[in-house]
Amino acid sequence: MISRHKIRELAVQSLFSIETTQDTPEAAIASTMQLCDLTDEIVPDYLTFLVSGTVEHQAELDEKIAAHLKNKWTVQRLSRIDRAILRAGLFEMENSLEVPKKVAIDEAIEIAGDFGDKDSKSFVNGILSNFVEG
Repeated sequence: MISRHKIRELAVQSLFSIETTQDTPEAAIASTMQLCDLTDEIVPDYLTFLVSGTVEHQAELDEKIAAHLKNKWTVQRLSRIDRAILRAGLFEMENSLEVPKKVAIDEAIEIAGDFGDKDSKSFVNGILSNFVEG
């Protein structure tokens, strides 16, 4: 059984891969699972949901993220890993009924700390916090 946290990491890695290789979500998930030595595991439905949904809604996610970038920055200028984390985090916040937004943000921040650069955690927190009411 793959943990929800690991599923989110796999989703971000798959999204990063898609941006590099232009693979389909299914192919990217398969190669990411293989790279992480999880070929014996069944692909979790939640992983497919996160990756496919993020890819499908990428344009609108990018538009929402772009609205919170400063100094004429664009989503395309962000590092690929930060883009993948922000897209997956925002998609999960807006589309997962069972995950509170705060949990989705905390998970995205943790993944940013593991995969991003020294500023990624605070950057991801700053952007995604804009999408929580109150």
